[in-house]
Amino acid sequence: MTATIYDVAALAGVSIKSVSRVLNGGPNVSPALEAKVRAAVESLDYRPSLSARTLAGASSYLIAAFVDAELTLEHWRSGRGNDYLSRLEYGALVECRRAGYHLLVELVDYGSLSLEANLLSLLRSLRPDGVLLTPPNSDDPRVLDVLERNGTPFVRLGAEAHLDRGMRVFMDDRQAAFDMTAHLIAGGHRRIGFISGPGSYAASRARREGFHAAMTEHGLTVETALVAEGDFTFEAGRQAGAALLSAKDRPTAIFASNDDMALGVLNSAAASGLIVPDDLAVCGFDDTPSTMLSTPPLTTIRQPVTEMAAVATRLLIPATRGQPGQAEKVEYALIERLSTRPAD
Repeated sequence: MTATIYDVAALAGVSIKSVSRVLNGGPNVSPALEAKVRAAVESLDYRPSLSARTLAGASSYLIAAFVDAELTLEHWRSGRGNDYLSRLEYGALVECRRAGYHLLVELVDYGSLSLEANLLSLLRSLRPDGVLLTPPNSDDPRVLDVLERNGTPFVRLGAEAHLDRGMRVFMDDRQAAFDMTAHLIAGGHRRIGFISGPGSYAASRARREGFHAAMTEHGLTVETALVAEGDFTFEAGRQAGAALLSAKDRPTAIFASNDDMALGVLNSAAASGLIVPDDLAVCGFDDTPSTMLSTPPLTTIRQPVTEMAAVATRLLIPATRGQPGQAEKVEYALIERLSTRPAD
């Protein structure tokens, strides 16, 4: 049987009005009262009725996650799935469930000329209590403008620009790319190719900066012919990898700034008759499940997307009740597998 607000009140030993004040972020809620009600909500797996959202001023108990439409749809159409979105949903859903909220994922086309109007219509129809912003939406001032004008709390994942606007959860993409490049250099590689993500993603720029900084610090020149730009898809990595490997003096290592593109490079290397890592070292960024199943398993940067989404949701829910938090940084890890080894 589905739990009701009456069941929550009875288990917590408080009035229905007290339960309502806690769940709607009302005034005069002591820490002890909130703890009792939240414990009862979790114990009963209580979910507030969404019909209550039609009431003026009532909480909708909805958290919306805005994700990039173009890249998300491309991943689905390719049949390769979307690990980033899966990990994002897992991290956010666990926290939403714990707090009695629902999660909606909405595709946002940041390239649309009617972006602002579409966002405002979306906010007015769904009435989410708060929004999780993923790249590139998290760095798009048009998106931030609409949310701020509408008074909708938001948390930005992976934001690299406009750092004074809203709460954010992030990792150091620049330093992670620096570390990966330094890892290849320590392995004896000097001619290192790099495939960046699209310029619309601030993380793409940060990773490219990290690559350049590591090369410069180690006294190496970044050759224009050994740098390409992709769109974070397998096909982009395959094409960029083929182009880099066709050079007369090809690189001995290629660092792709996400795993899907790195897997595309592995495909190009195999098509060229190259053996990884004997003839070519390859590494990526994200640590998606496919990196452990590729041949050979892929060296990569582990981006803690699930943790970032969970932290962002934990920041956002109190913010919907007027209790905003601060920026929080999560740590990455360099995962070394068999696709890299010292150059001969």
